[in-house]
Amino acid sequence: MGMIGQGLRAIRGEGVRSTLWRAAHFADGRFNPMRRKPTDLYPSDAIAADWTVPRNFNAAEFPERPYDVAWLISPPSRTSGGHQNAFRFMEFLERAGHRLTIHLYQASAQPAVDIPGIRAMMAASSAYPELQADIVRYDPTTGIAPGADVIVSSDWQTAYPAFRYEGPAKRFSFVQDFEPWFYPASSEYVLAENTYRFGFHGFSAGPWLAQKVADEYGMSCDHFDYSVDKQHYSHVNDAPRTEILFYARPPTPRRGWEIGELALTEFHRLRPDITINLVGWDMSGYETEFPFVNRSAMDISELNAVYNRCAAGLVLSLTDMSLLPLEIMSSGVVPVVNDSPNTTGVLDSEHIEYVPLSPAAIARRLVDIVERPDAVEHAKRISASITAADWSDPGTQFVAQFERAMRTSI
Repeated sequence: MGMIGQGLRAIRGEGVRSTLWRAAHFADGRFNPMRRKPTDLYPSDAIAADWTVPRNFNAAEFPERPYDVAWLISPPSRTSGGHQNAFRFMEFLERAGHRLTIHLYQASAQPAVDIPGIRAMMAASSAYPELQADIVRYDPTTGIAPGADVIVSSDWQTAYPAFRYEGPAKRFSFVQDFEPWFYPASSEYVLAENTYRFGFHGFSAGPWLAQKVADEYGMSCDHFDYSVDKQHYSHVNDAPRTEILFYARPPTPRRGWEIGELALTEFHRLRPDITINLVGWDMSGYETEFPFVNRSAMDISELNAVYNRCAAGLVLSLTDMSLLPLEIMSSGVVPVVNDSPNTTGVLDSEHIEYVPLSPAAIARRLVDIVERPDAVEHAKRISASITAADWSDPGTQFVAQFERAMRTSI
């Protein structure tokens, strides 16, 4: 693949501003190594967060009332599932009567955070809720304005300005993944890992991550369950299915693109008649050993039609479990997921096919699924198994945990 082709795909997937920033950030580190800084982190924030000097952020007990919440997060994009989920939980807090200010944290100078553009993007997407919260750009020279009852960080970088804040606010962390694993052994790995030592209270996606940060770092952490938006995902096709899908995001190493590509190469050799759909990223220009339909980064409202044509869906998660298995199950698709503690420890369902990370084993399992004699009936059973699932239940969990953490000393 040429660099021009990669650039065009990135622009289609992430937008012009995000692509230009990433290119400038990469070039700055590649061609000016003496100027390279840890990923998108203000140096002043990194230096100020000296976690070796303990600070008891969560000893105070706040009376029961609506709370003022400062939520720190990196700028969202149209295709970021982590941002979409974080904004979903912000909406749960607003529904419960709490007041939010969203601080967009981006340490790089270019391009500047385009708040009107971000609001327009979210308004045009079915994946983002409509919030009443103010959205502001974080400025390290002024920090977070006084008056917040609690500061919530949601990326490892945002834990640093949350630590730095000098007011009496509680400090929480919305933990959706074990972020050190996003990097090789490096300064970024260490800086991300250190945030679990800051003394924040966490709210994690699923029990595996909550247990990991508690056992390895002593971080107090509640967890909320996974769920699915039944408004967008449902079983509507009773015909035999002759397609499969793969959640393909080559720029995201934790999604295991290379292993999936090998598995699908073998699958295509065994069953060349089955259509392979790649979803999650614009794959135009990528060369593979198998033909595929490039579904790109579709809007959430368009996915159900594709899912309902598929018998199986390959979803690899090398860090915390993806939300995708439950979503495709709702559409009657059999999820094929790597068999490891970070996946089995999150979703325990007889309808998920957990497979070792062997390309040949994954391919065989996909073949077994498409050749099931009871595939049509099985698709109905899979969808029915999560009929009661709804994000309102984890939302209720989260709000109760959040309010309890505000009222009590941790």
